[in-house]
Amino acid sequence: MTLLGTPVEEHAKLPGGGSVVIWVGVPDDPYYDDKSQLTTVDIQLHEGNGIVASMETVLDPDQRSEALQLARAVKAAIEAGEIGLHAQELERFADQLR
Repeated sequence: MTLLGTPVEEHAKLPGGGSVVIWVGVPDDPYYDDKSQLTTVDIQLHEGNGIVASMETVLDPDQRSEALQLARAVKAAIEAGEIGLHAQELERFADQLR
């Protein structure tokens, strides 16, 4: 199973109330008919029906366990109030190999 068809999701509770979904997977690109050519793995923060932050990661689509580690690390940081819901705050997580 790869991140191409099955992204990783973790739900985090925000310190001030509410929640956010941490999504790690291969985002859809309508310009590609052959989805197997998509290789970019993103981390996104979803709040309600919207994406509030998105960042490209160093992961490959077959690195599912590493994506889960990434999502859990971001979840812990959000719930601890260490980071906010901004793309720039995801950068230190997205750039690390796991």
